[in-house]
Amino acid sequence: MQRFDYDVAIIGGGSAGYAAARTTASAGLKTVVIEGGEEVGGLCILRGCMPTKALLYMAYVAWMVREAAPFGIRTGKLSIDFKKAMARKKAIIKDFADYRANQLNTGKFKFIRANAKFLDPHTVALTPFTVHQKPAPPATVTAKYFVIATGSSVAPMPLHALNQVGCLTSDTALQLKKLPKSMIVLGGGPTACEFAQFFARFGVQVTLVQRGPQVLRDFDTDAAKVVENVFRREGIRVFTETKLLDAKCRGKLKTLTFEHKGKKVSHSAEQILFALGRIPNTASLDLGKAGVETKPDGMILVNEFMQTSAPHIYTGGDCTGPYEIVHIAVQQGEIAGRNILKARSASIHYQLLVSVVFTAPHSAFVGLTEKAAAARKIPYLAASYPFDDHGQSILMNQTDGFVKLLANPKTGEIIGGQCVGPLGGELIHEIVAAMAKRMTVYELAAMPHYHPTLSEIWTYPAEELAEKIGHGHVALHER
Repeated sequence: MQRFDYDVAIIGGGSAGYAAARTTASAGLKTVVIEGGEEVGGLCILRGCMPTKALLYMAYVAWMVREAAPFGIRTGKLSIDFKKAMARKKAIIKDFADYRANQLNTGKFKFIRANAKFLDPHTVALTPFTVHQKPAPPATVTAKYFVIATGSSVAPMPLHALNQVGCLTSDTALQLKKLPKSMIVLGGGPTACEFAQFFARFGVQVTLVQRGPQVLRDFDTDAAKVVENVFRREGIRVFTETKLLDAKCRGKLKTLTFEHKGKKVSHSAEQILFALGRIPNTASLDLGKAGVETKPDGMILVNEFMQTSAPHIYTGGDCTGPYEIVHIAVQQGEIAGRNILKARSASIHYQLLVSVVFTAPHSAFVGLTEKAAAARKIPYLAASYPFDDHGQSILMNQTDGFVKLLANPKTGEIIGGQCVGPLGGELIHEIVAAMAKRMTVYELAAMPHYHPTLSEIWTYPAEELAEKIGHGHVALHER
């Protein structure tokens, strides 16, 4: 039998990689984690969830101060200490990153700082960051099993002109030393929308340019429209259905030219923030030598067991998708580890897919949206209820948005929930729990909810659907 240096080698020490390492090492397998990033922690901690949400909450506090008048509170002119805000963000992230670094250095598994590249299906070559790196990594590592968890990086610019004028990215925007006076945000996904509102609430004049017909394309149109309307009310210029044409520098400003609904439009700003997505970090791995197949964009092909086309190589996290969400990356890493321990003992399922966008109002959904149900020809009944007719949200003076439930038209089982409104990222978890236990709208409607609370809003669409399904006379939303 061939002898290997390790039972399991994990490439990448982020959320998916650490979850896999913890799983295999705790079962007694000799495990090594190889981390190629200059910083330890993974995207969520270093440049994703945690730093952006720290900044968004600061922006929310600033907005609350500005909007204090209806509560009878007088405030003077608001001033922003951007350096202090960024210092707070940096300190918070350092604590999280240090915690992850400590987890990786507990001694339960070997931790090597180096870049890895496959030489054959069971061997990777390791390259140190610098010739002076200490301790120097070994030249190669062999393993019986591998887990690839190398994450993602900012996608290439769609226009060469954008490279020439220079753009901020979701990575570099987190390192700004001072606020620009104006900014163009390219993109309409969660990252673009969150950054757009953060900068706008910190006093930057923001223009958001989205290619598709709406922001937040995975959400139903009615939910996206709420976010777009709030953005416009807060002074953000929103352009949808666009096509980028050109970008140029004019003095201290950067000018973007794009087509909008058949017309040529130009806008100028001090900065352009490129937020049009990320791509898998797999190009440098030489996966062909390992027998690992990828999609054209480099995303690793995987089955429900988190197993690649090479049966002994597993994967997880952003480099394999299909969702760039940290709790899913953790789940994928754990499943990869469990299947290394016992083949095909665990599989991944996405019926309880949760998505949260931390704009204000929050946008969140679990399970099916109306858009997804229609595309998959799944029969459903839907009912919604607005926050502007709900007691607690009126007390809070946060009345934008609504909640929506989707139910099986025959059984009443809840198959989806959507919330765009105050604390929607928290509220959606009531429906996650309900769907995890396969509750019906009858059960949710009958469940006690304290008054006045935000969460009691779910009982209204639940009651409406229970009545519809009970009488059976309402036409079904079959596509």
